[in-house]
Amino acid sequence: MKKITIAIDGHSSCGKSTMAKNLAKAVGYIYVDTGAMYRSVTLYALRHGLFAPDGTIDQEQLRRLLPDIHITFQYNAQEGRPDTYLNGQLIERDIRTMEVSNHVSPIATLPFVREAMVAQQQRMGQGGGVVMDGRDIGTVVFPDAELKVFVTASPEVRAQRRYDELKAKGMDADYAEILKNVQERDYIDSHRETSPLRQATDALLLDNSQMTIAEQQEWLMQRFKERTQA
Repeated sequence: MKKITIAIDGHSSCGKSTMAKNLAKAVGYIYVDTGAMYRSVTLYALRHGLFAPDGTIDQEQLRRLLPDIHITFQYNAQEGRPDTYLNGQLIERDIRTMEVSNHVSPIATLPFVREAMVAQQQRMGQGGGVVMDGRDIGTVVFPDAELKVFVTASPEVRAQRRYDELKAKGMDADYAEILKNVQERDYIDSHRETSPLRQATDALLLDNSQMTIAEQQEWLMQRFKERTQA
């Protein structure tokens, strides 16, 4: 059976990473969480004091330091998913905090950051057999992907999912703050100059506001079978 490239794009906290991870595990493909890559750069910038008190970024310093940022993924057998490492340090939990969420969109809008991350992503996905999720996978990273899906859900549903996820991990969470973050990230992601979030013309639209994880997985698996068994 031919191995294909699967691009899953969509809004923040819409469950696309869970869908992508589960599909990759089920079919034996490599999973790449591109959102984690931008979060990793954001964490690096926060730790190195590259954000001014007003939220502006020291872009020139970040540009100089970017070659020192090495992001890798290692499979966590206990959790059944890849963990994110920054320069050899496990940061999976650190990049999921609200502090990182509140700073990631400005980092992700920087053209030189996107250029560097896209190049890495394309290298990771050479040869197919990969499931990649993010904001511009089907439009920029892999415009020729055999299966493209654009996932969305209402902001309120996505904020509740994010709230539940953080609480389940024992982390502090405030629903109102999360909803505000979701809405702000939607606007920034959709209006940025470089690689804005949009549905590829040949992507399948999935609104999973009222779907369970199992129903989403069944839908995605059916689309996968249609593409690989045709």
